[in-house]
Amino acid sequence: MIKIAVMGYGVVGSGTVEVFYKNLDNIEKKIGDKIDIKYILDLRDFSDSPYKDKFIKDFNIILNDPEISVVAEVIGGLNPAYQYVKSLLEKGKSVVTSNKELVAEKGAELIKTAREKNVNFFFEASVGGGIPIIRPLHHCLSANEINEIAGILNGTTNYILTKMIDEGESFEAALTQAQKLGYAERDPSADVEGADACRKICILASLAFGKHVYPSSVHTEGITGIAAEDIQYCKDFGGAVKLIGWASRKGNNAAVMVCPAFIAASSQLSSVNDVFNAILVRGDATGDVIFYGKGAGKLPTASAVVSDIIMAAKMDSNSKSLYWNDSDKSFVLDRKSLENKFYLRLICKDKNEILGAAEKMWGKVKILHRDNENENEIAFITDKVNEGRFDEDCAVIAEKAQIKGKIRVLDY
Repeated sequence: MIKIAVMGYGVVGSGTVEVFYKNLDNIEKKIGDKIDIKYILDLRDFSDSPYKDKFIKDFNIILNDPEISVVAEVIGGLNPAYQYVKSLLEKGKSVVTSNKELVAEKGAELIKTAREKNVNFFFEASVGGGIPIIRPLHHCLSANEINEIAGILNGTTNYILTKMIDEGESFEAALTQAQKLGYAERDPSADVEGADACRKICILASLAFGKHVYPSSVHTEGITGIAAEDIQYCKDFGGAVKLIGWASRKGNNAAVMVCPAFIAASSQLSSVNDVFNAILVRGDATGDVIFYGKGAGKLPTASAVVSDIIMAAKMDSNSKSLYWNDSDKSFVLDRKSLENKFYLRLICKDKNEILGAAEKMWGKVKILHRDNENENEIAFITDKVNEGRFDEDCAVIAEKAQIKGKIRVLDY
């Protein structure tokens, strides 16, 4: 019999145990052997749980038990998760995790340790919840060179933007509703400031491009500055505002960013609403492939964790395709060297003066309109422009007008 352990009994941990026992018969058929959870690690007491006899509080019991071959880490965060996972891999135990922060920060090191010990470090649940994306990238799409990945990677922000688009709500009102429904935490900063999406695009980019992409090297913007007026102008543009994590191969380097963006209605990403996620993968042979589904939630995420448990239990050697090398921050290009289109919304005294200055800097611009437009307000979209130069030009524009909105326009 295969013996496993689960570390953490919060939302995902309890869901993992629930899914495991609910589908145990099918899981054992897929593995071809009996399997059971021997330990559940958590500092809290669960005296009313049907699994109360499995709970322990000492990590070393799991580490030093030779019967334990696979461990699910669903604690979250870096500490103590990193120390626990590193120790388990060095001890020759496979680890599966839903911990996006751990993989984004320490993935290269932990994958290398797993390879050296001929065990596995799996993390399907770290991106996209129940959406299969990690395994397809390194198995199903392995014949391709992946040139670009772009996606809606955070359900909370997508729900907020959907409420703003469909119901005209302010950011603050939409966030409050998301918190009431349990989609957003009491402290929503990791979601609305873009950190969650940043970790996920780092993991996807690392796997696609073969070198570790660290979150600290990725330019990240959230949605807190998006106003109802921007949403209205985007409708005239013919699309929707989405928080996009994207990564593009640039020779031996990569361009990686998280930012709000105008996405045209012709893109499949523009119609992804509410708490759903969608990830576009652009391969040189397949072209565009879209992965879509609920990107978070107790049971969808738990499903991905249990799937990795099954895979780890079946394997008797390291998965060679799930690997990337370490790198330094120079692998990710400086944001200021990139080119993008931009939407600008300004308040000014003389629209003609601002329009003339804009076209002198950036060439012909596309003027946008909205209902009940402020007479001193002007909004337009530029052609592609160097981001560093655009920053400098905006500083000049800011001497003549108030910049109220600045959002990239992406072609995905």
